[in-house]
Amino acid sequence: MSDDTIRLVTIGRMFRWRWRFLVIVAIVGALVGYGASVAFPPRYTASASVLLPGQWEERQLLTQVDIATSSTVIDRTADKLGWNGVSGSELRDQVGAKAADGNIITISGTAETPERAQQLADLLAKEFVTFAARFAGGSSGSTATSGLDDLRKQVVESNRRITELAKAADPGQSVESVQARTALQKLSTSLEEAMTKLNEADPATAAANMAVMGPAARPTGEAPPTKMQLVVGGALLFFLLGIVGHLVAARMDRRLRTEQEIAAALGSSLLGIVEVPEERHAHQPQGSGPWALVRRVLGADTRWDEQVPQRAGDEAGRRIRYRRVYARVRDQRPDPRRLLTVVPQGDEIALRAAEQLVAEAGNDTSSSPSSSSSSSSSGNPMLRVVEVSVDRPTVPDRDTESGALVVLSAGSWTAEELAGIAEACADARQEVVGIVVADRVRALPGRSGGQPPDHAAPALAGRGQTTGGSA
Repeated sequence: MSDDTIRLVTIGRMFRWRWRFLVIVAIVGALVGYGASVAFPPRYTASASVLLPGQWEERQLLTQVDIATSSTVIDRTADKLGWNGVSGSELRDQVGAKAADGNIITISGTAETPERAQQLADLLAKEFVTFAARFAGGSSGSTATSGLDDLRKQVVESNRRITELAKAADPGQSVESVQARTALQKLSTSLEEAMTKLNEADPATAAANMAVMGPAARPTGEAPPTKMQLVVGGALLFFLLGIVGHLVAARMDRRLRTEQEIAAALGSSLLGIVEVPEERHAHQPQGSGPWALVRRVLGADTRWDEQVPQRAGDEAGRRIRYRRVYARVRDQRPDPRRLLTVVPQGDEIALRAAEQLVAEAGNDTSSSPSSSSSSSSSGNPMLRVVEVSVDRPTVPDRDTESGALVVLSAGSWTAEELAGIAEACADARQEVVGIVVADRVRALPGRSGGQPPDHAAPALAGRGQTTGGSA
């Protein structure tokens, strides 16, 4: 799978063979989330709204937000609360403020209980309004404020003079007198409206008119993340990590899957591909003991990244393939000497293929090889199955054998493991005459294709695990 694109069928195979493992991982994640909820007690958040009358620009609202969460306001709030062990610096992480639409600043407070959260939000909003009013009033002596006061006085004086001029105007009903009085009245009205707008736009006046829009509502639910959110989030996180871990492990898998790669690793030629019907117990875990029980429960003994086997043909077609492979073996070694059939230990598919190949060799009654071989040979090579450990491979020394035939299944072994088997054959002076790849297929219903024919000669299949030395 290392070079395959991840498809939905890959995820489906993972769920089919590792669903128990993924479920257990999700349960562990849920327990971790529950432990986190116990370690961090639930918290509640209450919010209070402060209305800022008048016209405010966005940057001015952001300034008020910063003032609401300033250290001065928070320290005053902490002093008024009088909570044991809670200072202004600790309270700074439990409060917040943001500007909303309509010149409204929302002030929030978070605490361990709904009552304390409500108390914190209300007191913080009150201290913010008080501090903003004091801050605006304390700046009245500035140059800008003095200029605005002088402007107000001049507007009042101008309005008074306009009124006097209107009264002193010609009281007659001439067109000129009426127009003059009307113009003076409009000018007076315009000055009054400008004065009103000036008072509304004055930040000091607007700040002094700030008001808290009622008490904060007592929270009825926990602030996120809640206990349920932590439990569900932990289960989902661990479940996704389990899937990602399986995909990463499959991507890093270095086991060879193609016949060309296997032949290159063993340094020999491919003689053929044979089919081995899948048995019902092929995916059942092996071994005993506590670790085997754990692996059986988790489903870790089952390979999930194998390709779905093809549907097998009839038994006659499979036997024809075995005969053709054995014919190629005779072409490689036409002498009647014994030939080692090396199978990696633990490769059950390859072992069944080797036994079937030995059975076909016993059924071959021809006294000479195929027509493409030399006609001087007087018998057929006999096969002996030997299982070799891939961790420390040891092949029997050359005695009566004339070479080694390696039988293995694709996607089960890495290049390093196969190279170790080839080196073990070279150390034992056993030339690798060829490679046979066993392909797992799905047997047709009602047939058991893994058994050799009844008239096979099992005496030729001397099977055993090698420990070194001569065979």
